[in-house]
Amino acid sequence: MADDWDDIRPINSQAQERLGYPTQKPLALLERIISASSNEGDMILDPFCGCGTAVHAAQKLGRQWIGIDITHLAISLIEKRMKDAFPGIAFTVEGTPKDLASAQDLAARDKYQFQWWAVSMVDALPYGGKKKGADGGIDGIIYFKPDGKRTEKALVSVKGGANVSVTMIRDLHSAMEREKAPIGVFICSALPTSAMLKEAAAVGRFESEATGRTYPRLQIITLAELFQGRKPDIPYVDQASVKRAKREDMGRQDRLI
Repeated sequence: MADDWDDIRPINSQAQERLGYPTQKPLALLERIISASSNEGDMILDPFCGCGTAVHAAQKLGRQWIGIDITHLAISLIEKRMKDAFPGIAFTVEGTPKDLASAQDLAARDKYQFQWWAVSMVDALPYGGKKKGADGGIDGIIYFKPDGKRTEKALVSVKGGANVSVTMIRDLHSAMEREKAPIGVFICSALPTSAMLKEAAAVGRFESEATGRTYPRLQIITLAELFQGRKPDIPYVDQASVKRAKREDMGRQDRLI
């Protein structure tokens, strides 16, 4: 190869491999770099992993790998990317909450990282990407198709503090009305009060023509319930709205870390 690599184009807004991460690099670029600088079975380290292009290329090329990133937004995206591209892959993730205590610790240390982690736990898209600041009471969005055709959205609001109140439920309901969202999901660390449960129930239920069922319009989920596997009760989540990595045809898949 010559010094000037002009045959690999940057990822544009319409690229099939685009995952929505602002600094994403083309997979072909990282495959070339790793192929040129390592051998099969070698260890590849990416200490600023972003959306995981380097570790994706390393796995595809039969290398071992370690990826590091400081944001839980990136970590959750990398986990999803690797599982989509390499079904059945096994790897360990260090530093993300594994139980209620570690989730509460993250919430106390960095509310934004906690929000991004909690949003990923319910398979929602982070609202506003990596931006920090005023969000109008919205931390994530889940797109769904109640009739199998038209797309609606469920708003996700995350509160990691020890104190929660009925005002927070009213704020989420206001955001739902403002955004014309039929469903809202409130994730909290503390147990909801009876007033919060009553206020949420008063928002009513949403009917899906396709399933013939009704769903609570405002759903409250605690961190403890998340770790027990509870997910928002929403009909026909729109998987097309969630960017997925292309599945790799590997033949064999036995080099993991």
